[in-house]
Amino acid sequence: MNITTTIDGTRARISLDGEIDFHTLPQLRAATADLPTPVTELLWDLEATTFMDIAGLHLLFDPTPPGSSPPRTTVTGLGPQPLRLLTLAADLNPNIDLTRLIPAPAIPPCAPPVHDPAR
Repeated sequence: MNITTTIDGTRARISLDGEIDFHTLPQLRAATADLPTPVTELLWDLEATTFMDIAGLHLLFDPTPPGSSPPRTTVTGLGPQPLRLLTLAADLNPNIDLTRLIPAPAIPPCAPPVHDPAR
């Protein structure tokens, strides 16, 4: 996995090329832990991330160790699988607020279940 961190004043962008899973989670947590104290906004660039498991949910929704002040976190470049995981998590847990994490146009509307009388 390649991780690139770019800092511009109080904003940081972490771009990664690889999968987000429990094997790579420690590296990603280290990247956030290494951010300087003045950083108040964190953008995860997931353009080159094709797979994310539950470790990605931990990373995005629990971004900092207990007791520290988390930066405002947003995500860009979500591919179909990571986006589907996030929307599924939000469907299952009403406490998850995707609007703070993902720009509204990127969140697909939830489709109502389709009733198939042939089944």
